[in-house]
Amino acid sequence: METRVAVMSIIVENPDAVETLNGILHQHSQFIIGRMGIPYRKRGVSIIAIALDAPQDTISALSGRIGSLPGITVKTAYSSVRSNDETR
Repeated sequence: METRVAVMSIIVENPDAVETLNGILHQHSQFIIGRMGIPYRKRGVSIIAIALDAPQDTISALSGRIGSLPGITVKTAYSSVRSNDETR
């Protein structure tokens, strides 16, 4: 199956949604290359960047699930890099 490299940017404004967010990310951990989280206490938000290598429909579904959480905003940028499952 063809996969895409992407980065997902997540802004968390509702700390009550973090546990659910982490659970969703854990369910997709096999596709996560790396994760960086930055708490921005001055503004009361957290900024999370997730690097992924996954099928495009998986990335889209993950973005949709995360974006449906209250107080969370997500945007995804896709690379033109594509690979087959054998190269992962």
